[in-house]
Amino acid sequence: MRNITDEEFKIASRYLFLSMAIEVIQKDLNTLRNNSIFKINEPYIKLLEVAERKAIEERKKLKQQMHINQLKVLLTDRSEGGFTEYTYYAKRKEEKRRYFNPAIRKKVLLILRDLLRVQVKPIKET
Repeated sequence: MRNITDEEFKIASRYLFLSMAIEVIQKDLNTLRNNSIFKINEPYIKLLEVAERKAIEERKKLKQQMHINQLKVLLTDRSEGGFTEYTYYAKRKEEKRRYFNPAIRKKVLLILRDLLRVQVKPIKET
């Protein structure tokens, strides 16, 4: 049974999974900056930085919408069975959702793919 509206759920779940995608991007950026994984790391770093900025800007807008609509989403249980539970709060309503961990990974992957479609300006030749 749904206790929160579709629109409230859409905003809060996008915020949740976008936050996870930002964490992935930041970890990957840290790895690239500290290790020479590729012969030339700079284009990959630039691509991830552009995606990170875009994601952070979207998350900021979502956070404003969540504040206006009195929405919150909190991790409530991480079980050993491969599921993670989040509780969505909207005004005085709440709804618990259990996600299969590989499904979470897939949702984050889809967001990452979307963010990485950003056009990066070519590097000027010197």
